[in-house]
Amino acid sequence: MLKQILIADDSESIREVLAFSLTNAGFQVLVAIDGADALRFFDGRTIDLLLTDFHMPNMNGLELIGKVRELEQYKYIPILVLTTENQKSFIQNAKDAGATGWLLKPFNTEKLIQTLRKVIR
Repeated sequence: MLKQILIADDSESIREVLAFSLTNAGFQVLVAIDGADALRFFDGRTIDLLLTDFHMPNMNGLELIGKVRELEQYKYIPILVLTTENQKSFIQNAKDAGATGWLLKPFNTEKLIQTLRKVIR
């Protein structure tokens, strides 16, 4: 069975590149335009990994991570933050909220896919 990844990013171009790359790598992909939109996918279905941007309207990545970690069924899924932010305070805040890891934009697609495969159970 294919592993399912949820992408939450407010940039349409990033969502398209990620969805295309991950689908070609053999993943099933769900796409959300921000954190609030992403929450609708946490409805009991299997989500093997959340890949979220940090800065988004309506609900940012930090808030999304916190909400997901409150949901019993999803509190242990891997969550990777994909963002342009590389300040230690942002990284620490994401880790404190429950992020599994941190990836910087612009990203190398091969390295991204390798990382996803390492953290998905």
